[in-house]
Amino acid sequence: MLKKFVIPALFIITPLFLNVYSQTEIPAFDFLRVETGAKASSLAGAFDTYTDDPNAMFYNPGSLSTITNSKVSAGFGKYLLDIKFGTLAYATKYKDLGWFGVGIKYFNYGSFERADENGITNGETFNANDLMLSVGYGNFIYDKINYGVTLKYIYSGIAEYKSSALALDIGVQYHLPKSQFSLSFGINNLGAQLSSYIETKEKLPLDVRVGVSKRLEHTPVRLNVTFSKLNESREKFLQHFKAFSIGAEFIFSDYVSARLGYDNESRQDMKLGTSLGISGFSTGLGIRFAEKYVFDYSLNSLGKVGSTHRVNLGYIFK
Repeated sequence: MLKKFVIPALFIITPLFLNVYSQTEIPAFDFLRVETGAKASSLAGAFDTYTDDPNAMFYNPGSLSTITNSKVSAGFGKYLLDIKFGTLAYATKYKDLGWFGVGIKYFNYGSFERADENGITNGETFNANDLMLSVGYGNFIYDKINYGVTLKYIYSGIAEYKSSALALDIGVQYHLPKSQFSLSFGINNLGAQLSSYIETKEKLPLDVRVGVSKRLEHTPVRLNVTFSKLNESREKFLQHFKAFSIGAEFIFSDYVSARLGYDNESRQDMKLGTSLGISGFSTGLGIRFAEKYVFDYSLNSLGKVGSTHRVNLGYIFK
């Protein structure tokens, strides 16, 4: 009964309520929206209901209190052109106080040749990079409801110009282990700039998210659906739900799984002419070996623009 009431309520009430906080202009620190971690990326970002994974705190900090053993995960990826990025996540339980996590997300955009307003260069170069540092806390109530909050420091630099911000992620997860059903709700990047590149401060990429997942009975398949950007202004009501991702994980054993994902908004944004190709689709593989080592890989298609690769290595403290 609870599932039948809660799910429709979240999908109907959330967009209406958050129209007050909707945003239409392009926000600052948009790198925060790039998928974090190979496992999440292979599922096209449909990762909000995942548990027992330190990278899940980047999507919903309510996942922190689902960590069984202390875990660490480091990731690396190559984006388009010379753009490279890395992530680090660690989560653990500390005595009876609850669960804590730390996360790092870093982007390096490479080196650029400096030029004046007339396009004349003098041989000088400059760099550009983005950085996010986060600290999270999680706990649970009634054994089924996990909640968490993450404080984030965000930094961006281009040559001698710099900008910074503080933000919060707030998340809740609801789990029914017997039916292997999960529901999540989160608000990410709730905050403001401390300093800006120019005099006018910009908004952060506020993101209201709802996720649902279900392990299909008598199959090795777990289906995940995440609706993001529910707070953004749309011309029509149903367009509030166009930013959705679908992920399917095929769990062959405790040690091997394969993944497929589809990102609807990414596919539409990558449309070039009349051709979409396989843009918006993703795939990946997860392997656990020697009981405490985890390897994850993902491949994401951007259609004719190219593709991105991510690799994560994790360690489980026994």
